[in-house]
Amino acid sequence: MFRRSAFALLMVLAGLAQANAQSNGRPPVFVLNSLDADISVVDPVGFTVIKRIPTGKEPHHLYLSPDEKSLIVANALADSLTFIDPRTAEVQRVVRGIPDPYHLRFSPDMKWLVTASNRLDRVDLYRWQGSAAAEPLQLVKRIPAPKTPSHLNIDTKSTTLYASLQDSDELLAIDLATQSVKWKQTVGKMPADIYLTPDDRFILIGLTGDKFVEVWDVSGAGAPRLAKRILTGAGAHSFRAWGDRRHVLVSNRAANTISKIDLTTLAVVDQFPAPAGPDDMELLTDGKTLLVTSRWAGKVTQIDTTTRKVVRQVKVGKSPHGIWTLDHQPRL
Repeated sequence: MFRRSAFALLMVLAGLAQANAQSNGRPPVFVLNSLDADISVVDPVGFTVIKRIPTGKEPHHLYLSPDEKSLIVANALADSLTFIDPRTAEVQRVVRGIPDPYHLRFSPDMKWLVTASNRLDRVDLYRWQGSAAAEPLQLVKRIPAPKTPSHLNIDTKSTTLYASLQDSDELLAIDLATQSVKWKQTVGKMPADIYLTPDDRFILIGLTGDKFVEVWDVSGAGAPRLAKRILTGAGAHSFRAWGDRRHVLVSNRAANTISKIDLTTLAVVDQFPAPAGPDDMELLTDGKTLLVTSRWAGKVTQIDTTTRKVVRQVKVGKSPHGIWTLDHQPRL
């Protein structure tokens, strides 16, 4: 009887904690635990995990739907997408039969959803039908992208899709109107995330197999031109815009740092400590709270960018990867 009462009390307290996190007006933080096949929902005020949401195997990346009513989580090994309410953390639906959605991206005109099929060596183009549609995604074309497409980006005019090819050390450009390859360019070692500057002129590539961010000028009609190699730190990997259209952050996974790059000078202007394999990042609307997944420790780390110090950490699941909250700075 005592055990049953104690358990009931714990459940009530957990419910109150979750309700408090939602009632303070700040939306939760979502963290994808790739090796646990679930999501940790973190209270941004108390910085505690208030909920775990099961997903399919290997959730890596996530993206907000065009109507901003669904957070779409891509489950690579489960061949599925999980739709979640970004405000309440309730699961809305699961869309199955989406092969190997490792990375995903909506075009700015919100007509396309593109997935990088990492293990299948291809990029899949889907026509977006809407969150409420019986079949929200209509497959248009599968484009071969050897070897190991990793991260995606799309220009502001929704005309060109870019994909990094992790195991062939290349950058691929695809014309969305014709769904055909425009060019393929050899780049540095193990390209991962790619960031397109707001004017569509430069692409920044994090070289996880090196210690540089490569900058390619893609403004011309033909093949891109290497503009610069920026020394950031070993394992340059994932980008997060600062929100002022002038700066971008890159996590250096092996160096355990995060570098801030000035897009006008293409130089590092600041650096922050980030322990245990920093990966994806989220910058909150206050402009100073930086959250990063520490993959090797199974934690989320909070950094104060004004003091350049780690403030606190919270234990989440195994190999946390993607991180996102509605309470964020602009992504340009």
